[in-house]
Amino acid sequence: MTRALLLLLLALTLSACGGARSPATHAPAARPAVQVPPDMVVPPNFADADPVDSWGGAPPQAYAVHGIDVAKYQRNIDWATARANGVNFAFIKATEGGDRVDEMFREHWREAGRAGVRRGAYHFYYHCRPAIEQARWFIQHVPRTAGALPPVLDMEWTPFSPTCTIRRDGATIRADAKIFIAALTRHYGQRPILYTSIDFFEDNEMWKIEGADFWLRAVAKHPKDLYAGHPWSFWQYTSTGLIPGIAGKVDINVFAGTAAQWGAWLAARGL
Repeated sequence: MTRALLLLLLALTLSACGGARSPATHAPAARPAVQVPPDMVVPPNFADADPVDSWGGAPPQAYAVHGIDVAKYQRNIDWATARANGVNFAFIKATEGGDRVDEMFREHWREAGRAGVRRGAYHFYYHCRPAIEQARWFIQHVPRTAGALPPVLDMEWTPFSPTCTIRRDGATIRADAKIFIAALTRHYGQRPILYTSIDFFEDNEMWKIEGADFWLRAVAKHPKDLYAGHPWSFWQYTSTGLIPGIAGKVDINVFAGTAAQWGAWLAARGL
C-alpha cells in the first residue's frame, strides 16, 4: 500500500467520525489524489454553496454513498481527485432526443472509469420524438461496459426547449417510458433507472410505473415529504455542490442505503 493511500485511509477514518454534519459553504481542502478501488466507499469531502438548514428527514450527510451527475457544463474534472474526495458514482449525460450526443460524454466516461468511479449514462427525454427512436439513439452511442451502472431515463418537463415544449397526458408519457425502458433492458441486460422531478412525477403519476428504481430530485426537502414516501434508490439533493477536483458547482446525489447495501445493490445487478 502506498504512503498516499495510507494517508487517504487515515483522512477517510477521521472524516467519517462524528456522525452527520452540515456542509460548509466553501470548497473543502482536497484529500490527496490517489487511485481508489472501485468498490471502496469513500466518505464525502464536499461542501454546498447554498446548503439547506433543515431537511425534514435524514439529511444527505447521513447517507454513506455519495456521487454526482455531470454533463457538458462540467468541462474541467480531475476525476482522481474527485474520487479520493468522495465521488463514489457518477451519472454522465450521454444523449438527448434522437440526434444529440453530449459533447463531454466520451471524455467523462473514459476518465471516470480510469479513476475507479462507478459510472452510468443517462438520456434526456425529448417529448417530440418517438420513444423507440430515442432508445435506439442511446444504444448507438453508449457502450455495453462491464461494471457500468444501469442506464438512466431522465424525464422532465421542457418549458425552455427551443423546439419542444408540449405537455402530453400522463398515460402517454408512462407508455413512452415503458417502451424506452424495455428497449434498454433488452440491450444492456439491466433495467434502467428513472430520474424525474416532483412536478413531473405528480403530473404524470409516475409511481404507476412498476418495478423501476427511481432517482428523485429534491433540493429543499427530503424525498419522503415531496414524493409521499415513494421508494427511491438515488436522491439528487443539490445543484450547488462544491467538490475538490471539480471546477464550479455540480449536482450531488446519495444512494438510499448503507455502504453494505450499496455493495449488495451492485452485486444484485452483476456489477
